[in-house]
Amino acid sequence: MNNIGLGDGSQTVSLVVLAAMLTASAMGVVLLQNIVYAAFLLGATFISVAGLYLLLNADFVAAAQVLIYVGAVNILILFAIMLVNKRQDYQDVKYGALRSVVTGVVCLGLFALLGVTVTSTNWAITPTIAKLPSTMVVIGQHFFSDYLLPFELASVLLLVALIGAIVLARREFIPDTVKSQADSEESLELLEKPKEQLVASK
Repeated sequence: MNNIGLGDGSQTVSLVVLAAMLTASAMGVVLLQNIVYAAFLLGATFISVAGLYLLLNADFVAAAQVLIYVGAVNILILFAIMLVNKRQDYQDVKYGALRSVVTGVVCLGLFALLGVTVTSTNWAITPTIAKLPSTMVVIGQHFFSDYLLPFELASVLLLVALIGAIVLARREFIPDTVKSQADSEESLELLEKPKEQLVASK
């Protein structure tokens, strides 16, 4: 299946373990009511997908999966959950059972469609696969040769977006009097210094 240095048996065992881990963690994300546990299981799901990318010899995509989705998106979700820290009882949803049945039917339909597509497709499987160089090396060579200008433009665009986000998110220091008044109110709004006080302080 690939040339990452594992034997056929090891590849099969790795594929089964990763697929089981991916299925179990994804079901945990959907079914668990504790959102913190669901966020941790979402990280396990991302790691499982990265493992599948490694089995497919896509090491760059696997590294990007871990860095972006596990190291950034998942950590951001956990921080948002822990910073908000709001406890609220779930309310009953109208027609909850009917919605569950409709969701189950749609999911089974999608699963059946994928199953028919996989079984009816004539996959081009070759007995031997030529050893390929690391995708990181190939992508790096293209970045700094054929696609140097788009790569630099994308980096400048990301830098401008980063500076814009910092400017938009920048907030002035909140005085103790304003902060104490805001602490007494039960609100989830971000504390920001009033515009009038900002003008007066200058």
